[in-house]
Amino acid sequence: MSTREPLVRNISDTALLAAIYRARETERPDAVFGDSFARRLAGERGDQIAKSMPFSERATWAWIARTYAYDEFIKQQVREGVDMAVNLAAGLDARPYRMNLPASLHWIEVDLPGILDYKEEILRGEKPACILDRVRLDLSDVAARRQLFAALGGTAKNVLIITEGLLIYFSRDEVASLAQDLAAVPAFHHWIINIASPGLLKMLQKGMGEQIKEGKAEFKFAPEEGPNFFTKYGWDVVDVRSTLRTAARLKRLTLWLRLLSFLPDSQGQQGSRPWSGICLLRNQSAAQTSA
Repeated sequence: MSTREPLVRNISDTALLAAIYRARETERPDAVFGDSFARRLAGERGDQIAKSMPFSERATWAWIARTYAYDEFIKQQVREGVDMAVNLAAGLDARPYRMNLPASLHWIEVDLPGILDYKEEILRGEKPACILDRVRLDLSDVAARRQLFAALGGTAKNVLIITEGLLIYFSRDEVASLAQDLAAVPAFHHWIINIASPGLLKMLQKGMGEQIKEGKAEFKFAPEEGPNFFTKYGWDVVDVRSTLRTAARLKRLTLWLRLLSFLPDSQGQQGSRPWSGICLLRNQSAAQTSA
């Protein structure tokens, strides 16, 4: 008897899920962003994974709002003079190809060899808008990532770090360690993250947890402190955008969720209430240097 292979085989496969939602949004007549590469990157498996996760299918608005908010933060940082963007666990993100970025911007994608090899094959022949390099590295290898961070910090003056859909798979200690490693590089000025509340974490574990576990992954990180978790690890909170409220502005919510979006939004302490947000952080050492 053969054993059925799970649709989600590893964390990298969740990138297929993100890509299919970007593809569906792009194909809407009122799309809030365009990603003409997403359908190819998602492939048939991306669609299969999405259809196997009813909980995720009911929350497509969250995926769209997250992508949109990240795009807006990146545009803002580019306007303010970022000369390098480093996307950790870049997955199937195609921003260097789909966004209007300065040709002089140096974009670095960091991820495991398998996912980057797959993306390179799909995007072969496509030309990015900026300078693009890929680094094959396991972020759980602390020594290797510190070596990479030091090297990147020595080649740029104003670096934007991007982690999209990554931190939730880390433990508190692992997130703290990564935050400290990033903060130790003064050139790493800003960092875009997304986080969930403990209440939302429980919902995600119940709705999608078993399928994610089949892929040898687990939802873990949802700090009660909210974005302020990062303050003691070298990062100040600059801006927080509620996923729900962003989706409401984009008109991607059902009536019931639109009503919920009018409730007061807590950007600090998080508890049993389901909440998620996209946050812009600033390196405390960079702030001291510029003061």
